[in-house]
Amino acid sequence: MSGVPVMIAAKVYGKDPAWVRAGIVEGWLPIGNATRKGRLVTDISEIDSRLGRINYYISPLKLYEETGYRWGGDFDV
Repeated sequence: MSGVPVMIAAKVYGKDPAWVRAGIVEGWLPIGNATRKGRLVTDISEIDSRLGRINYYISPLKLYEETGYRWGGDFDV
């Protein structure tokens, strides 16, 4: 199964997608990880589009454990 899109996680939490991205990068939202060119991104200052695209992976299991939301691959929340 693939990861949960940031947009879906944001809806689950009732927050903006930027909040989810920042939480993953800073580590206070333990539902996945962020990488750029294969390297883990762990500092908020690295969220800069001039440095290149960041890929976010949100674990369906971790999101379920944190929120009770079960990702089934559809986009209804």
